Amino acid sequence: MEKSANSTVKTVGFMMMITLIGKLLGLVREQLLAANYSIGAEAAAFMTASRIPRTFFDAVFASAISASFIPIFNEYLEKKGKQEAFRLSNIFITMIGVVTCIMTVLGIVFAEPITWLFADGMTTYTAKICVEFLRILFPTVIFTGVAFSFVGILQSLEEFTIPAAMSIVSNAVIILYYIFLNDKFGIEGLTIAFLIGWAMQAMIQIPALYKKGYRFHVDFHFKEEGMKKIVLLMLPVMISTWIQPINFVINTKFASHIYFENYTDAAITIIDYSNTLYSIIVGVFVLSIANVMFPKMARLTTNHAEEDLGETISVTLRSMLFLLIPMMLGLMVLSEPIVKLMYERGNFNSFATQTTARALFYFSFGMIGFGVQNILSRVFYAKQDGKTPFYSGLVSIVVNVAFCFLLVDTMDVGGLALASSISSVVSAIFLFIPLQKKYKNLISKSHLVDLLKMICSAVIMTVVAMICKNSMLLLSVEGIIKNLIVVVLPAVAGGICYMLICYILGVEESKQALQMAKGLLKKVVH
Repeated sequence: MEKSANSTVKTVGFMMMITLIGKLLGLVREQLLAANYSIGAEAAAFMTASRIPRTFFDAVFASAISASFIPIFNEYLEKKGKQEAFRLSNIFITMIGVVTCIMTVLGIVFAEPITWLFADGMTTYTAKICVEFLRILFPTVIFTGVAFSFVGILQSLEEFTIPAAMSIVSNAVIILYYIFLNDKFGIEGLTIAFLIGWAMQAMIQIPALYKKGYRFHVDFHFKEEGMKKIVLLMLPVMISTWIQPINFVINTKFASHIYFENYTDAAITIIDYSNTLYSIIVGVFVLSIANVMFPKMARLTTNHAEEDLGETISVTLRSMLFLLIPMMLGLMVLSEPIVKLMYERGNFNSFATQTTARALFYFSFGMIGFGVQNILSRVFYAKQDGKTPFYSGLVSIVVNVAFCFLLVDTMDVGGLALASSISSVVSAIFLFIPLQKKYKNLISKSHLVDLLKMICSAVIMTVVAMICKNSMLLLSVEGIIKNLIVVVLPAVAGGICYMLICYILGVEESKQALQMAKGLLKKVVH
């Protein structure tokens, strides 16, 4: 059991490293977008056009792949063997291909009304170029569908490296475009590069699938028993995963009605920049953990190992909270220096930095809710229960809309970010309550004591980081060197402080982290 746990920790750690590289490249991609197009109309049009196809995909098929296909694929692996599981994969990917092709054609034909649906407050000029970009970018739903299906197969076969690395390739394609071709082809060419990048996410997985023995063949046997199970599970799950796309539409629509003097449609880009930066930071940890643990939870559910499942959920939540509590407070303290370091260059000025940092600060409030929600929703999906996440999502939408109305006039983009954060926290609580009733040991008294220790350590860490940040701001050096120092030194000082206090207070996760650090140090030395 201990050997298995250590193996899981190593896998998660390795996944985090690869995911971090991909996220850092994603950050460079966003920096180049900000430097070249800032918060202007072209940036607003491109961001909206690039997100709409992903929103449609998330609404229709993200659920089928992540929450419906993987559990049934694992069930086939356990009970019918690899070849039957591969045959099911072929049928499923064929279905995905057919439907995403239809979605693409409809998206291209109805690009204009779709654009107005997502951002009805846009100026006519911004909406016009958004429609043009959308027609180029809608085929990303096809590549995304195939890529995510491949991810499901590889993760179920315990191959996590290639799926984690696919964002590295797509981001690299876009970065290379900025470096070599952006001056010649501009933002129109960027849409083509974006499309190629998403296609590469599917293509780089083919060699790994080949090594695992998988061969794709078109298969229209949609009446296969496993497909019926996937569809039956997919319907309630699909509705539950509409929540995030719907919340995105809500926030974008509200943002399109916020006006800053001399900046057309700037609120749309500000929300997007801050949310992207937030997602990169939190996604490295949350998604790495979730992607590794989900196939394992699906197998435990298939084998009716409820006690082991409860223990797995508990350990996963504790480990994640150990990381996210200090990250949340640290991001709040360093929100403006981080945005300044990452974005403020070229056409991205101090006004853009301040407004983006304000949104990032309020997005940070939802970090723990985002993490818990991601893990617990996968627990329900592994148990082939899509109804509970659906009800949780409905509550999330209502809360988001209510707080958008309440906060947008007084807090503009900060209010929209805070509304999103509050809705994530409420959704996480809604998912946690039934699981805590079923698995009494998810959060025991000893866990609560450790949680309080983590919070106390994080509060002290925050004070240390703030003092360090204010001291670094007094430095006489200027430019990117100062920006880097103002972010890195407070983050390092705060992180060391948090780990030491947790270790002194006897928090188990700090001991495990120290052991991992010692192991890595030994490998580096030898």
